[in-house]
Amino acid sequence: MPAMRVLVVSDIHANLTALTAVLQDAGTFDAAWCLGDLVGYGPDPNECIDRIRQLPSLTCLIGNHDMAALGSIPLHRFNADASSSVAWTRDHLTEDSRAYLAGLKAKLIMPPFTLAHGSPRQEVWEYVLDHHGADRNFDILETDYCLIGHSHLPIGFVRFPGESYCLPVQLPENVALSLTPRMILNPGSVGQPRDLDPRASYALLDTQTLTWEPRRVAYAITDVQQRILTAGLPERQAIRLLGGW
Repeated sequence: MPAMRVLVVSDIHANLTALTAVLQDAGTFDAAWCLGDLVGYGPDPNECIDRIRQLPSLTCLIGNHDMAALGSIPLHRFNADASSSVAWTRDHLTEDSRAYLAGLKAKLIMPPFTLAHGSPRQEVWEYVLDHHGADRNFDILETDYCLIGHSHLPIGFVRFPGESYCLPVQLPENVALSLTPRMILNPGSVGQPRDLDPRASYALLDTQTLTWEPRRVAYAITDVQQRILTAGLPERQAIRLLGGW
């Protein structure tokens, strides 16, 4: 893998305002890795897909909301609000957007990295939220590092050589963390953070120095809330953006 500065994003959820803020904050980068869920919940599905597709040297995964928007996951797998958002997204996706999402995979192995929307074990649905879930995935992980999305939480875990259990990793904002084999890392969510911090969450990866830098950036949440309500999407999806839950 050539040395490069990589923008790592996930769970954009049709929030163009948050995505734009992330791209402005990130500065220059050589490649972009998107870990899935470009659509769902938010009011800008086609616009977010178009913007992601313009990023340099893009590697993009499909997430569960993307799959549901294509009709490959039934609505009953989601709660009422999420189901309503999926149905709205299905009605508003362009054919070009559908074709792009349909060509994506939920997991890719790019040594020394594995990329998965959910987890290495369950590519789409598993939430890796604690050391128990992380250990189950370390047991089957084929590479030194795994980058995941889905939970909307900027978290990380490390399992040191010779150990059978992992430990959580502290991820202070704007501090480059030196990667140590083996690690599972989540950049958090661009469009719908759930760690009680409403700012868009992402990370910058340097494949030469092997560092991971968690980043946060504020954006005009009220603008997105208004577009959600104007579109007729569930009010709860607008409210939760301000609280980061």
